[in-house]
Amino acid sequence: MKPQIVLDTNVLVAALRSRRGAAFHLVSLLPAAPFEINLSVPLVFEYEEVLPQHRHVMGLALTDITDFLDFLCSIAHLHEIFFLWRPTLTDPADEMLLELAVKARCQYIVTYNTRNFRGAEQFGIAIVTPKTLLEIIGVLP
Repeated sequence: MKPQIVLDTNVLVAALRSRRGAAFHLVSLLPAAPFEINLSVPLVFEYEEVLPQHRHVMGLALTDITDFLDFLCSIAHLHEIFFLWRPTLTDPADEMLLELAVKARCQYIVTYNTRNFRGAEQFGIAIVTPKTLLEIIGVLP
């Protein structure tokens, strides 16, 4: 069974801003990745709000962003969240990621803000950077 993951918005921003980093490498593995992405409506709304704000820096049109998000939604496992675990984390904005990861029984939340997720370990979820996940799945040595 493929590892289940949740991608923090900062990973998608990094992936779309630069083709050189681990975040881009991770996203470029889609749709045949050795992991599966999980989404919820609140997380997609956050993606839709944040990614277009960076489109000029990324050199992308709004349609490029919406096409990318449509693609993500088409390959991801979609979840409705009926329970809240708040407050668990230091940043309330990150609670929805933890709640999705718990609901989806994810092994990993992939983020660059690992410090914000102290407390997630009680749910058996590892908080990793894109580079660390690439190492775990054997894509990087």
